[in-house]
Amino acid sequence: MKAVAINSSPKMDKGITAKILAPFLRGMKEAGAEVELFYTKKLKINPCQGEFSCSLKTPAKCFQKDDMQMLHPKLLEADIWVFATPVYVSGITGPMKNLIDRILIPMGEPYLGLLDGRCHHFLRGEIKHGKVVLVSNCAYWEIDNFDLVVDQMIALSNHAEREFAGALLRPHGPAFESIVNNGAAVNDIIDAAKEVGRQLVQNGMMSPETLRIISRELIPLNMYVRT
Repeated sequence: MKAVAINSSPKMDKGITAKILAPFLRGMKEAGAEVELFYTKKLKINPCQGEFSCSLKTPAKCFQKDDMQMLHPKLLEADIWVFATPVYVSGITGPMKNLIDRILIPMGEPYLGLLDGRCHHFLRGEIKHGKVVLVSNCAYWEIDNFDLVVDQMIALSNHAEREFAGALLRPHGPAFESIVNNGAAVNDIIDAAKEVGRQLVQNGMMSPETLRIISRELIPLNMYVRT
């Protein structure tokens, strides 16, 4: 089983998102998955130009010469896509949006059809189906601050004709970072992130109960706001 993970945090492996992503990927690897991790900060990926050469002139190939020429084939071969992003203004980061646009548009046929009664660009015949996972953190306390990010990942999964396997969400991320940096016990969260990685590879799904541990409350809302 192959997985490609992309972390769009500008802090890369030093950010809060990485503190959840790293044990998740360890769990996947220990369960036998082959995992590659990329950082958008280290990639040169231009925005989609919307001129549809990849659909009409050179099917499945973008005319732009950048790091998507290396990354796109890896994504097409992967069974699991892992998108890791902090929440920026209720959504994913700008570099992650650029990357997603460049992934999806070359995958689709140029014509429209109906899928479950909705307009859809069906994938080219050689495209592999698989799963999509979201890993995210945000500074706000409430879990519903992830709603738009989760919805966007579900939409991505639908466009890519992949299964949205679920999300590892860490609200009030700065509190989590502070606790980790001070050496306090949040081992249950780290262990849960690793465990759902193992579950995904071995069982094809992640336990909702284990995912809830990753999102558990760390500090009361009124205390968090004061800090």
